[in-house]
Amino acid sequence: MSARIRLKKFGTKKRPYYRIVIMDSRAPRDGKTIDEVGIYHPIAAEGSQVSFDAEKVKSWLSKGAQPTDTVRKILNNSNFTF
Repeated sequence: MSARIRLKKFGTKKRPYYRIVIMDSRAPRDGKTIDEVGIYHPIAAEGSQVSFDAEKVKSWLSKGAQPTDTVRKILNNSNFTF
């Protein structure tokens, strides 16, 4: 099983928010997750757009989970080092 760190979509039309989750790479976008590590609100007010548990992310990266391009960009913008 190859795990990916990716976004899972929630919210309504034109008001999305996402959870940063660990999923099997073959699972659908809104399918079953292995672990939830954070949230991302692209429409929220400044300062509250991204929050994640850095220890969980580091743990999953050490286990071989690969972040998607979007999640990698979100984590880099939050000053997370790989």
